Amino acid sequence: DEGGVRSPCFIRWPQHILAGSTMSNISGAIDLLPTLCAMTGVPRVGDKPLDGLDISPRLFQKEFRKLRDRMIFSTFGGNVSVRTQQYRLDNQGALFDMVADPGQTKNIATEQPEAAARLSAAVKAWRKEVLGTAAPQSDAKRKANANTQDDRPFTVGYAEFPRTPLPARDGVSHGGIRRSAPAPNSSYFVNWTSKDDSITWDIEVHTTGDYDVEIQYTCPEADAGSLIELSHNNNKLTGKVVPGWDPPLYTNQDTLARNAAESKMKEFHSLNLGTLHLDQGRGILTLRALEVPGKFVMDMRSVNLTLKVK
Repeated sequence: DEGGVRSPCFIRWPQHILAGSTMSNISGAIDLLPTLCAMTGVPRVGDKPLDGLDISPRLFQKEFRKLRDRMIFSTFGGNVSVRTQQYRLDNQGALFDMVADPGQTKNIATEQPEAAARLSAAVKAWRKEVLGTAAPQSDAKRKANANTQDDRPFTVGYAEFPRTPLPARDGVSHGGIRRSAPAPNSSYFVNWTSKDDSITWDIEVHTTGDYDVEIQYTCPEADAGSLIELSHNNNKLTGKVVPGWDPPLYTNQDTLARNAAESKMKEFHSLNLGTLHLDQGRGILTLRALEVPGKFVMDMRSVNLTLKVK
């Protein structure tokens, strides 16, 4: 249950946080906002309740009792798991001692019935408050919800954050284009061979203006030269995929062998396609090939849009 959930976090603040110190208390991304606000003295906007805690006392080597019995909930596709400092209760109600058994090899629910009952009640209450149902969903309903398409667009064009990366992870391939591996976070688009193929992103432009367009790509030298077009509503930009750039895959990027579902990476080259004018509003950003002189257009990792701030 900690796969994709448990991650290290490194914080550096000379003269404030003791170098080389370790905080073993569980925490989460939900703690970043209240903690950073407290450490910087910046008041947060709004008064809605936060799930996170200000953990700065522990970062400063001070006692913080609120961390002793806290619970952190994780959910995906209708599954819910809860973690305390010592235990984790999984979606099936199995209880594990994460200190003695971080690999979750032994269910101790019958040995620790009070802990299992307490966490089960907490999950039930959390489900009702957050998900609107106190009971787990059926397998069919859970799968249906997990496969529901997120209708939110990717926002582009804020002066405060002028550069917006649109990675392959968030794009939709059409035609023969496919991902380099099933896992989206470390993937890029491959098998782009036809003018009928395309890649799209659903975006919402906040600021009308001109945007510099950078594409992260690789392409064999013999196949370089495809004419590509990036368009959004009535605005279009064309350019050629040159020069050729075909580096080998990294062989030393992982300490442990990468799972077959995750892509091995390589060094992508930056193609400065030019300037695209975007009008405020929502629409589909489409990348396609107008001419394919070789067998291949390119492998594509991301499109980066940078608003030219006046």
